[in-house]
Amino acid sequence: MSYISKLLQGTTALVAALSQSQTNGVSRLGTFEAPKLPEFIPNSPLVDGQPWGLKSSSNSDPYADAPNTGVVRSYDFTLTRKNLSPDGFEKSTFLVNGQFPGPTIEANWGDTIEVNVKNNIANPEEGTTLHWHGIRQLGTEWMDGVPTVSMCPIVPGGSYTYRFQANPYGTSWYHSHYSSQYINGLWGPLIIHGPKNSEYDTDLGPVTLTDYYHRDYLTILSEVMGTDGTKFRPASDNNLINGKMNFNCTGVTGTCEDNAGLSKFQFTSGKRHRLRLINTGSAGIQKFSIDNHIMTVIANDFTPVEPYDTDVVTLAVAQRTDVIVKATEKPTDIFWMRSILSSGDCTEPSDQPVALAAVYYEKANKTAAPGSNSQAYNETGEPCANDALTTTVPSHKMALAKPATTIEVEVNFVVNATGHLVWTMDNSTYRGDLGNPLLLLAKTGTQSYKPERNVYDFGSNSSVRVVLNNKTPTSHPWHLHAHEMNILAVGTGEWDGSIANSDNPQRRDVQIMPAGGYLVVQWDSTNPGVWPFHCHIAWHLSAGLYLNVLENAPAIADLPIPSTAYQTCRDWASFKDTSLVPQIDSGL
Repeated sequence: MSYISKLLQGTTALVAALSQSQTNGVSRLGTFEAPKLPEFIPNSPLVDGQPWGLKSSSNSDPYADAPNTGVVRSYDFTLTRKNLSPDGFEKSTFLVNGQFPGPTIEANWGDTIEVNVKNNIANPEEGTTLHWHGIRQLGTEWMDGVPTVSMCPIVPGGSYTYRFQANPYGTSWYHSHYSSQYINGLWGPLIIHGPKNSEYDTDLGPVTLTDYYHRDYLTILSEVMGTDGTKFRPASDNNLINGKMNFNCTGVTGTCEDNAGLSKFQFTSGKRHRLRLINTGSAGIQKFSIDNHIMTVIANDFTPVEPYDTDVVTLAVAQRTDVIVKATEKPTDIFWMRSILSSGDCTEPSDQPVALAAVYYEKANKTAAPGSNSQAYNETGEPCANDALTTTVPSHKMALAKPATTIEVEVNFVVNATGHLVWTMDNSTYRGDLGNPLLLLAKTGTQSYKPERNVYDFGSNSSVRVVLNNKTPTSHPWHLHAHEMNILAVGTGEWDGSIANSDNPQRRDVQIMPAGGYLVVQWDSTNPGVWPFHCHIAWHLSAGLYLNVLENAPAIADLPIPSTAYQTCRDWASFKDTSLVPQIDSGL
């Protein structure tokens, strides 16, 4: 019988062998002490009883209609390195303020978020950045946190203050965008409170789902970027919920403790609970469910949707889904929460794909395991596909307009002249320059970029439609920074020109593009800058599966880029002069 099968028998008490500080530092996620989230942060000016006044999920665009509250939410982050054992296996982990996962950032829609980041990563030292996933960054691209594009890395011992509007609203996360660094733990939830589109009683906050690797990210990356094709798709060692899971330590080399401890949640009978699901992993597609319970989906990424019911939620890397779960069982009941990594050629492999947590009703024994009445759902959907576009209908209706320009881009992979397997877009692999970010180049009025920078100049076109044709045998979660993508069509084979819900298409910032298929997206060009458009699988991004959207280049000259953005590059140049800074991947 497998290790997971024995755990699911429920015959062993769920008593952690390790303390919370040993597994997750000072983080409280995954414990009964994790804070519940408010409807909004109360110390804010209110209009008609809410920080956003009469704006609602149906009458306002989450991206374009943000209020300006005048409130600044300030955070101080110190990044360090320390040995932790999230699943019992001890490894060097990056921490934010001593926590893995990092602290949850909260703000109200229209607030200003300010985060002062201090890079104290040592032994060895590394540069870093933080990216705020899905944030609009209207007129503030230098706060987007992307090395080679919007800024240079924060040097060891250095600091950088990010300041941007909390827009749009909903559930997201922040993470390092420096190489594949976030895989070692440099990430955390980002919650922006906004109008509700469904009623609920309790907001249980973030539920993070993470494929987890025991080896250091640079060790894995050196193999992915090498010439041995058998190591191009590294398998994860485990799967975590809110940074926790058990692991079978039998035969493991290194310090490892069985029964490290699972995440635990509490439901109250008859009440409706909001869960904010986030795939914070590096490669795998998660299939999330709660035994014996139906989930009502109310948002995908930053887009509130017309509520619909499901028993399994599919989340590719960086995708988020907000659900409401009604506690319909008895006060003494206990059930399994599960997240299982999909398998097959269309996704990335895992040696242990099952993540478990326990859901306790209010009068249940909080150390007992779920029993035989906890029944898993039989997942019958596609292993590498999001919910049908006809199912996911945005609450705020926005009809699709004819695009000002349309292009097709081919996604593929090749073995290059040096024997390395790399990903390509229109036969070009992205390679960035950590000391020379594209935004700062564009600010000077540069008209020409090196081919390996993969810059697509869309001129002053008011909207753009891109048809991505995937010639590879695996799926890709596709992400566009700082824009709301209309998802027009997705499928296998060739696109036939049909569009799903043209009167109100699904909108989100990450969408799965199927193996051997296509993805058609469209966005409005209202944010001058140089914007990343890429696969969010860490290994694919490192190997160059990325292009830059150059939007309204003449207007970039008028952006008020502050001296602090340029200072990151002067600091990086000085650091490189005294330290060996190997760049073995795209820089992202």
